[in-house]
Amino acid sequence: MRDPGSELNKLREDNLYRELKYGASATGRTFHSGDLSLLNFSSNDYLGLGANEVIKEAVTETIASYGVGSGASRMLSGGTTPHLLIEKETASFFGKDSSLFFANGYGAALGTLGAILQKGDTVILDKLCHASLIDGSRLSGATVRTFPHNNIENLKTILNSINKENQKEKRILIVTEGIFSMDGDVPPIKEIIKLKEQHQTLLLLDEAHSFGIIGESGKGFAHRENCINGVDFLMTTFGKSAGAAGSVTVSSRTWTELILNRARSFIYSTAPMPSQAAAALAGLRLIKGKLGEERRGTLHRNIDHLCNELQIPRPQGAIIPLIIGDELHALKIAENLHREGILAPAIRYPTVSKGSARIRITVSANHSEKDIAFLVKKIKKSLNNI
Repeated sequence: MRDPGSELNKLREDNLYRELKYGASATGRTFHSGDLSLLNFSSNDYLGLGANEVIKEAVTETIASYGVGSGASRMLSGGTTPHLLIEKETASFFGKDSSLFFANGYGAALGTLGAILQKGDTVILDKLCHASLIDGSRLSGATVRTFPHNNIENLKTILNSINKENQKEKRILIVTEGIFSMDGDVPPIKEIIKLKEQHQTLLLLDEAHSFGIIGESGKGFAHRENCINGVDFLMTTFGKSAGAAGSVTVSSRTWTELILNRARSFIYSTAPMPSQAAAALAGLRLIKGKLGEERRGTLHRNIDHLCNELQIPRPQGAIIPLIIGDELHALKIAENLHREGILAPAIRYPTVSKGSARIRITVSANHSEKDIAFLVKKIKKSLNNI
């Protein structure tokens, strides 16, 4: 039997060992841990809504009315009005018929992909898709194919190679992201949709990192590109821009009913707390309102400022990767920044491919120009010391 201690030692030798961080708050511009107060450039709270009073009030009021736990799966008695409201309003916001609320993004990915796909089907993913999408695809039983990141020609080759016999009984699903979580770039979505229509496939788009920060009223990448009608399944999370928690899969009513009946992560889980659904709904309403518009403006000004100062390409969203390459060098830079009062983590294999370790900077609307200037100064110092 393998010794777990030996496996841990190997992770340490390869500079891939990880430890949990604990803080008084993971949202906002600072991360407090013990006596330490660090400028937080690691949070996905892009619009700075994680500590918003409106969301906090929604939570406390819902707990007062519904209690804390939901008590059962939604297939039994765990469903409440807040669950219904977040699903109805999210579907309407994205211009689709229906949606299904999950406790988190990972559960949504596993449940949705497992419901859509089965043995004999084919799922084709961009190689840089999130681990939850990869895991959900593998667990579905479908044949899993991947194409190099944003490589349309390779995707075309894969689609042409698939045996179309008895296609009425099979499904082909293409999976990509609105903004990729580690590189911060976007897919050639219109070209993907064109291929999807030519080959009569389905398309799932994960908008976790684009919802709230791009597109009209924060509707995300597909809406910004005016191609939402070409997306069959839109997934997003409320744990980033919305400052809350939970995730949804948005689709047609028929597809939602199928997911509801087959998604094991939905069926065999206690329903998310009613207060979680209420927090997500409050976050959604803030995103599409005046405050959301103001916060998006501030966020994009911060991104522009940081990229100009570092003289690096401007990403589509709030994720700015500084590619270092070597895992040990990336760790040393992150440690140097930590000593200088900045939390900006080193991202290593298996989250990214070997040899592409990086410092992943995420910018928030809560950061000030002074914060950005301080970060730039310390990054340049850290890079010069390696």
